[in-house]
Amino acid sequence: MTDTVRPTTVLVADDHPLWLGALERDLVQAGLQVVATAADGPATVRRTRATRPDVLVLDLNLPGLRGDEVCRALGDLETRVLILSASGEQLDVLAAIKAGATGYLVKSASSREIVEAVAATARGEAVFTPGLAGLVLGEFRRMAAGGAETESAPQPAGRPIPELTDRETEVLRLVATGMSYKEIAAELVLSHRTVQNHVQNTLGKLHLHNRVELVRFALARGLEDGPGAADG
Repeated sequence: MTDTVRPTTVLVADDHPLWLGALERDLVQAGLQVVATAADGPATVRRTRATRPDVLVLDLNLPGLRGDEVCRALGDLETRVLILSASGEQLDVLAAIKAGATGYLVKSASSREIVEAVAATARGEAVFTPGLAGLVLGEFRRMAAGGAETESAPQPAGRPIPELTDRETEVLRLVATGMSYKEIAAELVLSHRTVQNHVQNTLGKLHLHNRVELVRFALARGLEDGPGAADG
């Protein structure tokens, strides 16, 4: 018997029925499995806990609970959250990412861009509408600088984190610069899958949950300004 690859499971939450229906059709046609939909915040929390999808595609302005509140309510799950909102306002973006969302797209994105973003989110990549990634990274830098009293002081470059190998530390440093997995793979002459594996191993070793937390950790440790590639 030939093994079949399990399709990525998705829950879509939006309070506009026409948009919700169109998005669900696009995802299904792309081979993704929509396990549930929801039209308000409380229902989104309940159904996400019941179905445990790989990705929650979440509108930011839901009745009952805002998108960032939904993120916090689901923070203990493995489900990754992609915000899909009409708003590209700085405060909305940062509130969602700080609450645990993996990525953020505005609804002006094309159907193809949205489908690709959902697939990338399922792989653990952070996807942003162009221009928003720099905003988020800048905020993380400010958070890392302002939280010096509660974080460990930046440590010498090389292998500043005993739990990690040199290669994992180098991948983490590049994650902190805002590079995508594809860009990191090209920089280090590794496969995309190898970079993903390094990131997943690092998450496990550091007891972190997503790329957002990785970036915060790396910036707090001063890894963004570390040395060149380690031997690997």
